[in-house]
Amino acid sequence: MSMSKPRSAKSSMTDQATDAIASALRTLEAEADGVTALAAALKSDLGPAFVAAANLITNAKGRLIVTGLGKSGHIGRKVAATFASTGTPAFFVHAAEASHGDLGMITPDDVILAMSWSGEQPEMKNLITYAKRFKIALIAMSADGDSTLGQAADVSLILPKAREACPHNLAPTTSSVMLLALGDALAIALLEGRGFTSIDFSVLHPGGKLGAMLKFARDLMHSGDAIPLRPLGTKMSDALVEMSSKGFGCVGIVDSRGLVVGIVTDGDLRRHMRADLMTALVDEVMTKNPKTISPSLLASETLEILNSSKITALIVTEGKKPVGIVHLHDLLRAGVA
Repeated sequence: MSMSKPRSAKSSMTDQATDAIASALRTLEAEADGVTALAAALKSDLGPAFVAAANLITNAKGRLIVTGLGKSGHIGRKVAATFASTGTPAFFVHAAEASHGDLGMITPDDVILAMSWSGEQPEMKNLITYAKRFKIALIAMSADGDSTLGQAADVSLILPKAREACPHNLAPTTSSVMLLALGDALAIALLEGRGFTSIDFSVLHPGGKLGAMLKFARDLMHSGDAIPLRPLGTKMSDALVEMSSKGFGCVGIVDSRGLVVGIVTDGDLRRHMRADLMTALVDEVMTKNPKTISPSLLASETLEILNSSKITALIVTEGKKPVGIVHLHDLLRAGVA
């Protein structure tokens, strides 16, 4: 009588990993289906309400007050932060805390965005009553238009029903993703509608890597005597001294008007290596019409040019006149790269 061999620990771990990945894929597929259903709803019945909500927030004299509790509250905090960082003054008020004094944070000039999948949380009742009493515009984001919240709202953003990724259809998963996605969609629609630019964005994001990427070339460039420059007709020996002393691995070449017409880099030296290189003129060695950038170019765009061109430094010009130089190391020090 043969006996089956016991499963090895390695085989068991492999099965567990396979099961975990299969579970993760089911979750992602369920949540993706929810977002797909949301996109389809925006193209039909949800579309007009979405436009009405955007107009209501745009025309408000005050701020956008995002509220919710439970998982919807966590999503609401993030959505409020997204609105605020993209040009729509907004903050989050917890629906339960509102009844204990935080209603005083909401003024008649504000607009309330209440997020609740069911639309039936008891804690919302006092907030709804307050909004009605002081004629504060109320936008509901819910999956049930017939709910207490949906019926009380001036504008109801009704999300399509979707199955939670939770196998018991209980834990808020797909629903949370759909609330977040619709909140982000509304924030970006407002951003684009008011023409909010990257410069506006930089004012609100001065810190961290994002803040560094939103700096300008003028904030990072070396200027004055630090710029490696030599005129046309300069011997390569002199150009090499300038290149070495300034430490940027290049030297800009200017004409009699002071305009940048060329650049000599380490690569140019290798390509023109010959016995009489040091006595040759920069005119013969330089790369003509080099890439330059303006002082107002974002640091993130400067990094993109350096990477795509496979170079390490860019001369900053105004009307083709050199005003600075930016090196890849400057971007690294600033935290951009």
